[in-house]
Amino acid sequence: MTDQLLEKVRDAFEGQIDFEGQHLAELFTTVLLGAAGIIAFIVGFSTQDIYKTLWIGLGGTALAFVAVVPPWPFYNKNPVAWLPPHNAISDLDIEVDGRKVN
Repeated sequence: MTDQLLEKVRDAFEGQIDFEGQHLAELFTTVLLGAAGIIAFIVGFSTQDIYKTLWIGLGGTALAFVAVVPPWPFYNKNPVAWLPPHNAISDLDIEVDGRKVN
């Protein structure tokens, strides 16, 4: 039972993200942290309250963390079709300093 639970947790944390998903996650991070920083600065400056600035910044960071860190399914919409593995070492003729290397 513990193994099944551990396997489910492992699958949840080891999700796949393709290259387009990585780009999207980077874009989300930049936009969310930038917007949170700007909003935090404006609110903090207008109210002259550093605590509001810090809490808004912390909230924006938490929002960015929740939006980017878990492997959400929309980060894997364009999976890469990798070539199948094959053993081509025997077909290679590699020469180093005039001698054949296997």
